[in-house]
Amino acid sequence: MEKIRKSEEEWRAQLNPEEFHVLREAGTERPFTGEYTDSKTVGVYRCRACGTELFRSDAKFDSHCGWPSFFEPSKSEAVVLIEDRSLGMVRTEVRCATCDSHLGHVFHGEGYNTPTDDRYCINSISLTLEPVE
Repeated sequence: MEKIRKSEEEWRAQLNPEEFHVLREAGTERPFTGEYTDSKTVGVYRCRACGTELFRSDAKFDSHCGWPSFFEPSKSEAVVLIEDRSLGMVRTEVRCATCDSHLGHVFHGEGYNTPTDDRYCINSISLTLEPVE
């Protein structure tokens, strides 16, 4: 997988201000506002910045947290996990392995009835959905 590297100016030209804030500045969209939070569409979720496949709809589940939730990425090498000590807590940030864009955070051991007991809590604005026909 080849890394995509762009300047801040190139990312700003490609992404709208909200997308740039979340993907490049590690922002977060407001809960229950994203287009994919309640989506049941069957398909592939890709990185909005570079198009890399990140998640599949068969790993999406209803966590009722306000953001799309997945129990695993479609390929283990599709995402990079980074310790995040911002906001006075320790969390695990999820980034796209191809373009290093911020996607959200992953939480483990919350008791969801999923195969991994992981909740990849991902910003809708970080994704595009490619429906399966």
